[in-house]
Amino acid sequence: MFGKKDSALVMAGVGSEELFVEREAMSAAGLPSADAQVAQWRDRLSKMDWVPDLGEDIGSPRWFRGLATLTLMTIGTLSLLPDFGPIYGAQPAMPTSTQMEEARAQMITPLAYGSDTGRRMAATDAVRALAASPERPRIELTATLGRGDSFARVLQRAGVGSDDASRALALVSGATDLSQIEPGTPISIVLGRRSSNNAARPLESLEFRARFDLSLSLARAEGGPLRIERQAIAVDTTPLRVRGTVGPSLYRSARAAGAPAEAVQEFLKVISGRTALSNIGASDEYDLVVDFKRAATGETRVGDLLYAGIERGGKPRIQMLRWKVGNSSQWFEASGVGESRGQLSRPVNGPVSSGFGMRRHPILGYKRMHAGLDFKAPHGAPIFAATDGMVAYAGRKGGYGNFVQLNHGGGIATGYGHMSRIVARPGQRVRQGQIIGYVGSTGLSTGPHLHYELYRNGRAINPLSITFTQRAQLSGTDLARFRRELARLKAVRPGAALAPMPVAARAVEEPKREIDRISAAKIKVGNKPL
Repeated sequence: MFGKKDSALVMAGVGSEELFVEREAMSAAGLPSADAQVAQWRDRLSKMDWVPDLGEDIGSPRWFRGLATLTLMTIGTLSLLPDFGPIYGAQPAMPTSTQMEEARAQMITPLAYGSDTGRRMAATDAVRALAASPERPRIELTATLGRGDSFARVLQRAGVGSDDASRALALVSGATDLSQIEPGTPISIVLGRRSSNNAARPLESLEFRARFDLSLSLARAEGGPLRIERQAIAVDTTPLRVRGTVGPSLYRSARAAGAPAEAVQEFLKVISGRTALSNIGASDEYDLVVDFKRAATGETRVGDLLYAGIERGGKPRIQMLRWKVGNSSQWFEASGVGESRGQLSRPVNGPVSSGFGMRRHPILGYKRMHAGLDFKAPHGAPIFAATDGMVAYAGRKGGYGNFVQLNHGGGIATGYGHMSRIVARPGQRVRQGQIIGYVGSTGLSTGPHLHYELYRNGRAINPLSITFTQRAQLSGTDLARFRRELARLKAVRPGAALAPMPVAARAVEEPKREIDRISAAKIKVGNKPL
């Protein structure tokens, strides 16, 4: 058997004897034959690790061989990526003017665009030119008062002339406060025929809902001046009271009973400020009263939650009434005439890592008084005001780093240290739960946390030893009105606001036409008992 090289030599004229002599010479010299060399290279390539783990033997020849293999494979893969460029097709030619006119003949153009469609035909002798094109005798439109808009601009946009607009504005402002007109109110406007092409169309009539209980209409009688007509709308202001058993879910029970979703959410928020919702049993009863208005025309308007209560065993457990003090509304506990007790809220979401008292300072290395609480919290976590107050200081303060102090009245103040960023400003009034800064590690601090202090008359005290008591300053006539309002709301019958509204008796008008009087007389005779 000959190899490929031997076969080639035989074909070239080299005899088998000469090949045998050559092989004998190579064997005598200790050199491998061609077949042996090929077999050796195949064995060497099969044993070579082309994809070694690049996490092992870093820096060795084997590692560099693997890196080269990875580089070549990556280059090959990138070279085979498809091209995602756009594929350009044939662009249609733009139609010529003749083609456009031909297509326009098949279109239907609105009157607002002139309605110049269809095939044009030459006029015959029977066609006479008009001296002036006719116009619409009247225009009826509806304008809408937008948010931040004014009544005068609405009339101007609708095309009402300046004289009619001024007259209408004066009449409407004399009937109601223009600021009470709610955004989104539709205004029906009718414009009449104008005297000439250069004159504005006269305002014939205008009608809209000025308030929930008032509708206004302006009209011009037989070319005279504009006159206004006020139409009072009967409104029932009986509050909506919903009572029921809590059951498995207070929210689902109240919603199933007909309470509005926003009122139920506000109810849960108010009740959770007095007790944990988990403390409310399934057999307890909820009681909520919502401000509710409905007009004789069928519209309804749901207002704020007025009263929130929980009863257990037929006795009231929680009674909260919304009461206006100054320019703001607050919730007051009915049993204590607006009394509200509760500890200061947690200033940050995190556990206490160091308490109040003597301790070894982690940086200074000696014992000294730790005049507050350290709350463990991540860097950038929001810091909340413990209760309502005024910002007395906001800035850098020695070892406290970025520091904020709030004064809460009655000699009580709170301090917040090591902030990464301060949000509150000196002199600013803040509410309980409002963000005043963010957790950091400024000043003498080993890591991000909040150092929280509580002061009484300028002296630091243990924040866990104080409970705030807030009392409503109601007395005299204010206290009497508070009690009357509470009694009025609790006297409302549940579901009374949804009862049919009483219809006012209307005067029967005498028929003006003779045929109407005859028809009315026949009806009366037919209704008489025989």
